[in-house]
Amino acid sequence: MVPVTMLLLPVVVSAVIVFVVSSVIHMALSYHANDYRALPDEAGVMDALRKFNVPAGDYAAPKPASMAAMSSAEFKDKRAKGPVFQIRFMKPGLPNMGPSLLNWFLYSLVVSLVAGYVAGLALGPGAHYMKVFRFVSTVAFAGYSLALWQDAIWMGKSVGTVFRNTLDGLVYALVTAGTFGWLWPK
Repeated sequence: MVPVTMLLLPVVVSAVIVFVVSSVIHMALSYHANDYRALPDEAGVMDALRKFNVPAGDYAAPKPASMAAMSSAEFKDKRAKGPVFQIRFMKPGLPNMGPSLLNWFLYSLVVSLVAGYVAGLALGPGAHYMKVFRFVSTVAFAGYSLALWQDAIWMGKSVGTVFRNTLDGLVYALVTAGTFGWLWPK
């Protein structure tokens, strides 16, 4: 067993490397460029919605008042007529990337910490690189990727987008595992 305190260096280094790799993926590579599609008559839709001054948050329409209301004729009629959608409104203005980048880094630290903790429970100091790699990559992949599929299953998110994000998670998991294998206590 390796205590988590002995794994702080690989936790921090792997989170930094994941942060850099994710920045390269999202700024230099273009395979996420079409994760979202443009609305037809985007300006017209934005003008129509602007007058409602909708607060930031997640919304769905039609929205039933309760689970029981989902079986009502009124709700079924609204669904049949459409449009049916889920939408996220954000605060107007230019995005402030600082808080999001900080939260992403903190999330990467948590994934690395949990992956290191699990590997530390199973392996001792001086464990073989590939054993460390297998444990850490499996847990890190779960942390970065598995829950993404819920959005495709329940929220109608594009399977292609979720698949691309899952590939990103695989890359982050492999980078995390490689860092732990390299810096594993002797």
